[in-house]
Amino acid sequence: MFIRVNDRDNVAIVVEPEGIRPPAALEPIPQGHKIALTDFEPGAPILRYGHTIGFANRAIVRGSWVREDMIAMPDPPPLDAMPLSTAVPAKPAPLEGYTFQGFRNPDGSTGTRNILGLATTVQCVAPTVDYAVRRIRAEILPRYPNVDDVVAVTHSYGCGVAIDAPAAAIPIRTLRHIALHANLAAEPLIVSLGCEKLQPARLLGDQLPILAEPNVIRLQDHRGFAEIVSAIMEGAEKRLQVLDRRRRVPCPASDLVVGLQCGGSDAFSGVTCNPAVGYAADLLVRAGATVLFSEVTEVRDAVHLLTPRAETPEVARALIREMQWYDDYLALGRADRSANTTPGNKRGGLANIVEKALGSVAKAGSTAIRAVASHGEKVTAKGLVFAATPASDFICGTQQLASMNLHVFTTGEGSPYGLALVPVVKVSSRTALAEKWHDLIDIDAGRIATGRATIEEVGWEIFRFLLETAGGHKKTWAEHWQLANALSPFNPGPVT
Repeated sequence: MFIRVNDRDNVAIVVEPEGIRPPAALEPIPQGHKIALTDFEPGAPILRYGHTIGFANRAIVRGSWVREDMIAMPDPPPLDAMPLSTAVPAKPAPLEGYTFQGFRNPDGSTGTRNILGLATTVQCVAPTVDYAVRRIRAEILPRYPNVDDVVAVTHSYGCGVAIDAPAAAIPIRTLRHIALHANLAAEPLIVSLGCEKLQPARLLGDQLPILAEPNVIRLQDHRGFAEIVSAIMEGAEKRLQVLDRRRRVPCPASDLVVGLQCGGSDAFSGVTCNPAVGYAADLLVRAGATVLFSEVTEVRDAVHLLTPRAETPEVARALIREMQWYDDYLALGRADRSANTTPGNKRGGLANIVEKALGSVAKAGSTAIRAVASHGEKVTAKGLVFAATPASDFICGTQQLASMNLHVFTTGEGSPYGLALVPVVKVSSRTALAEKWHDLIDIDAGRIATGRATIEEVGWEIFRFLLETAGGHKKTWAEHWQLANALSPFNPGPVT
């Protein structure tokens, strides 16, 4: 069986897990890879999703396996010729009455978890804070049953960098918003070394009440390791006493800020999990929530499909601005967007970044793009928002944490990726992966490829799962196993 996404497509992907063999094809073709539906002359366009993913660099006979090495990649869409807000979708009908049990914060944000966060200013303190967190979990946290966890918000930034360089604003504001995360009640305990460039006041800006003692612990102010750890534990217990008094209350779905990301994508991602997540994104937008899609290099080759959806020409220009910024950034490193695709992407049937991008943007659903946030900025708009990030799973997740209180991660090849501060809901592109990783994948969207479910049905399943997870009624597999990748702030500035 093959899947042909669009009537214009002249290739299709193989559905059977074992692939296909002659006489159904001229040669064995693995699952997810492309079969030629017509004869191709050299230079002929190869179409998937109704768009050109490349050009045949040799003659290809109908029924053949259309491999990566047969496809010449096209130039990216020119940014100076983008349509601006020419096809803005109509405002969808509101979706009312959907709620979850969340935590209200004094700053107006809403948490989906109740976590004690130990925010750090520099990587030097990370091992000490990690040690203290292990002690806090074992010795103190059990006395505070209404607190979900204690998390060390550690990272690789803070010193040895050009802290006054313009690009330093990106990691600093990212870490500031994470330190004040909704799932930390926007009131972390701050752990500083004392001599680092990213001093607590610089990290948190005008958040002066948080900077008052005893909310800041400076390691260099104490005598010996035991005293340092004792100070951290004492400060943590004071915060735990406050957090333990918090209770979940009914909150509208509009309080959700959901980040969308993909990792280990394959040729099915743009057919199953990403469209289903896109349908769920439309439901969230209809319910008044904020939905973030990101990953500049996985948007770049489909940006001409997105700028017409921008609510205003100003939003469209902001989207183009972020694409251009990243083009320039890659050029400085003597790279381009073709560096994005991985061996796993290619093994899963994705020929190049163009094909990957056309499938990736399906996560954004069909509603108007309301706003664009630059790297590390806090998203405040409701609706669908493009939040600029690199496509790296770890950096994208870190930057999205600046705003989101819930995360959706689609995967075709499989990834155990997780984040400590928010639930990460895993959606697989293939049933084979969901069965293989039955205790890592939360929702199987592969049923769409085999006709056992529709995009709409899986989209509703994701939407309801998100509400139940946000309200604490469900835990994701990543939470169950306590899988949490290290934070990776994006630092395009100089390292000294």
